[in-house]
Amino acid sequence: MILRTPLVAGHQLQLLLLPSVLLLMLHLLLCDAKTVNPGDSMQMQHHQMTAEPGLPEPRAYMPDAQHLDFVYHDHEELTRFLRATSARYPNLTALYSIGKSIQGRDLWVMVVSSSPYEHMVGKPDVKYVGNIHGNEPVGREMLLHLIQYFVTSYNTDQYVKWLLDNTRIHILPTMNPDGYAVSKEGTCDGGQGRYNARGFDLNRNFPDYFKQNNKRGQPETDSVKDWISKIQFVLSGSLHGGALVASYPYDNTPNSRLLKGICRSSALCAMFQTYSAAPSLTPDDDVFKHLSLVYARNHAKMSRGVACKSATPAFENGITNGAAWYPLTGGMQDYNYVWYGCMEITLEISCCKFPPAYELKKYWEDNQLSLIKFLAEAHRGVQGFVFDPAGMPIERASIKIKGRDVGFQTTKYGEFWRILLPGYYKVEVFAEGFAPREVEFVIVEQHPTLLNVTLQPSKYLVATGTSTTTKSSTVNRRVNGKLQLSPE
Repeated sequence: MILRTPLVAGHQLQLLLLPSVLLLMLHLLLCDAKTVNPGDSMQMQHHQMTAEPGLPEPRAYMPDAQHLDFVYHDHEELTRFLRATSARYPNLTALYSIGKSIQGRDLWVMVVSSSPYEHMVGKPDVKYVGNIHGNEPVGREMLLHLIQYFVTSYNTDQYVKWLLDNTRIHILPTMNPDGYAVSKEGTCDGGQGRYNARGFDLNRNFPDYFKQNNKRGQPETDSVKDWISKIQFVLSGSLHGGALVASYPYDNTPNSRLLKGICRSSALCAMFQTYSAAPSLTPDDDVFKHLSLVYARNHAKMSRGVACKSATPAFENGITNGAAWYPLTGGMQDYNYVWYGCMEITLEISCCKFPPAYELKKYWEDNQLSLIKFLAEAHRGVQGFVFDPAGMPIERASIKIKGRDVGFQTTKYGEFWRILLPGYYKVEVFAEGFAPREVEFVIVEQHPTLLNVTLQPSKYLVATGTSTTTKSSTVNRRVNGKLQLSPE
């Protein structure tokens, strides 16, 4: 079943309109879109969604210099590339803007999938966000090359075809185009271009789970918040520069505090934070460590834990808990996880923040496999649907893995996903007007578990005949951004 809907329903995201002369190309590259049948309303089975055993690794990619070379692209060049790619590959890409920067630059997102304009039931949405700090543009360029790699390899690379057939990949190459515009190539340190045009650090501008964030919301962060509130993203990576490590939530801690009067130099602050900060672990710490290791171990250098500078410590296995590295308030990865259950990690992929362009090809070679294998992790764990007794999907049912307090919700089609490692679990499902339910299930390696749950109307409603829209058997509260599920 294919459900044709706007990319983000009820929102101002606008799909790029293809020039009419290019619409003739639409019939040239048609491909079959795969569907997932929800099946019976109550079942659990192990569902093969990962690449078949023995599937070749993604091949090395040599870009077509006529379309995308290893150079830095300003906003106009970036826009031209995305538009040209969308026109050239209309069956694999869709281009839309989630908003504009302060100076009026579009925050472009490219969807790469075999169903770019369509929501296909059961297909998870994942994302990459680059260049949140304007003077850290390596990730920006890596994401452009990733787009190019996907569209040029779909028909020749089995792994890429499997990934695009089973996943909807949203790529935001630059979240801070204004900061990039004033950054300088070859500048490895410093803050010029890091902030948006109003001087705000966008990775300190999100609501925070541990501390009240009083910083005024910026157009770029407001656009991202609106974006992720409309799409149930399962997995996400944010690309940065200045270190070589995969960092995972939490970034903040209840015990963190501003080091006023203690830190008088950036070197002293770094040393204090490195040796004094303690880990701030999420209920899904095992999953976040695994996701970080997937990226680090597929990277050419990261897992070796090589320090960028002799004066700074190395990261064991190339990963770190964010707060153990240094606590921060208002970070994007914590917001994704606590507010929406999206598993996001921060990927620091270059020791130099803005290295010279001739090094970009090497960065691509180092990160190519990691960027692809990380996205495939969206197919690990449990996925399924929540139905009512008539087999209709229940939208915004609240779901929590027992023992893991951060919850998430079903889509309008009743879908849910949760990345989990092999083991025994119990899921708790709540929905307005229905009796809550617990279901046990098992996760095995490499085989996601398909779990469909049917909820029954609450006994109170059945006994009184009250409309299911007027009384709920459970109350869903959000306290400090955390979903609290409790009986009435």
